[in-house]
Amino acid sequence: MASKVFINLPVSDVERSKAFYTSLGWTLNPAFSDEKAGSLEVSDSIYVMILSHEHYRQFTDKQIADTSATSGVINALSVDDPEEVDAFLDRALAAGAVEGKPQDYGFMRTRTFSDPDGHAWEVFWMDPIASSGDWEAVQEKYPQAPPVPS
Repeated sequence: MASKVFINLPVSDVERSKAFYTSLGWTLNPAFSDEKAGSLEVSDSIYVMILSHEHYRQFTDKQIADTSATSGVINALSVDDPEEVDAFLDRALAAGAVEGKPQDYGFMRTRTFSDPDGHAWEVFWMDPIASSGDWEAVQEKYPQAPPVPS
């Protein structure tokens, strides 16, 4: 089974992206960073690799998506409490992110943003009751929540 996640993102300006992501509180690993790439540690098991377009093309024959016009993925990160959702977004917006559509179902809160290159991110909190899959308990605790599909 996989033990770590590496998200590889093509970026138009590596230095700008390094500044953006480190302002979120992520740690830049200088051993795997230079003018063409940056390695950022999000957690003990999640890493984001930011790669210049030229460097990114070494790993794929496909065209690099224009993220201002298309969406190919939303990178979602969970946090431990609902207040962290807002704190994280505050840091992202202060660093130049563009906020997307928030959602609040009571048992789950999300806020989304796009980084300077248009890559989509979602920060969410989910009540442990919902994480357990006990939807009857969720409906009992959050009667205003939309019904969960069966």
